Amino acid sequence: MTQVTSPATTEPPAGEPPIGEPSIGEAPIGEAPTGEAPTGEPPAGEFPTGKFPTGPRRASRLVPAGLIVLSAVPVVAGALRLTALAGGPDVMPEGARFAAVPLPVVAHIVAATVYTVLGAFQFGGRRPPARHRLMGRILLPCGLVVALSGLWMTLYYPRPAGDGDLLAAFRLGFGSAMAAALVLGLAAVLRRDFTGHRAWMTRAYAIALGAGSQAVITGIWVAFAGPPGETARALLLGAGWAVNLAVAELVIRRPRRRRVSA
Repeated sequence: MTQVTSPATTEPPAGEPPIGEPSIGEAPIGEAPTGEAPTGEPPAGEFPTGKFPTGPRRASRLVPAGLIVLSAVPVVAGALRLTALAGGPDVMPEGARFAAVPLPVVAHIVAATVYTVLGAFQFGGRRPPARHRLMGRILLPCGLVVALSGLWMTLYYPRPAGDGDLLAAFRLGFGSAMAAALVLGLAAVLRRDFTGHRAWMTRAYAIALGAGSQAVITGIWVAFAGPPGETARALLLGAGWAVNLAVAELVIRRPRRRRVSA
């Protein structure tokens, strides 16, 4: 027999992990207090039978898969760029501007690939605490490399045709926001504010995944209206980041349900 509780109406007490899936680097539910070995089991009384809910099991497969699909276009584009920089055929536009100083773009592509693909598995369900912490320790520095190298590339690489001041402002603004979200997420988990940690890491991941949404939005525009001009392109790319952040806020603020077996 299955019972479904009503959505939670209050936030958990300060210092306790939130109900639901943790975010990047967060201590999942069931982690023992500081100084005790984590058991990986849910707190007593949360699931009467000791079984995890069925909903998160499904989400643990579907959510990471969807996030990886969304990151596929920028990951493939990054691989083609690395191939060109290594001396292979250059099928990507504006590749010559990276030739003089390739390190920032190489660091950006490698870190973004690890961050978006591995980071997808931090969402959508429960993970053993040790695995979650290990992944978080890999993802945090990768995320900072993505954000900081993106800022460097915007400031110092020659601008390609079609990139104007508005797009540069968007890149600087969202790149800075991603770096700040990562730092705030780290600060939150260090003081055991798991709710705040989850929120900031979710926002950082949403910004990093902007290239996937930008490819979808720009592709739809091109299909119906043709290639965009400078201002339209900047607005389309900005919309990709904005849509991701809007979805992230819905995920952060949504009511949570728990399904248990009686």
